[in-house]
Amino acid sequence: MAKRLIPTLNGVLVEEILSPSKTTAGIILPEKSTKLNSGKVVAVGPGARDKEGKPIPVPFREGDTVLLPEFGGSQVKLGDKEFHLYRDEDILGNLHD
Repeated sequence: MAKRLIPTLNGVLVEEILSPSKTTAGIILPEKSTKLNSGKVVAVGPGARDKEGKPIPVPFREGDTVLLPEFGGSQVKLGDKEFHLYRDEDILGNLHD
């Protein structure tokens, strides 16, 4: 059974991107040099509401690659995969190629 989580309000569900631990030539990299806090957006909530009740859209879309803070977010496990749930204002920005 596949589960799908849709975050509430301005929540963003992110799957962390793991960097390779060794180069194509086979050189093993230290853990610190491979750590880039980035992730792929899996699901986005509908957005929060302002004082007048108008929706404030979330600036991220499913499939975006984002820069994540070093700490924060809530860890969520769905099936055998682990995800992190952030508020949109906690995410540092979009990463573009």
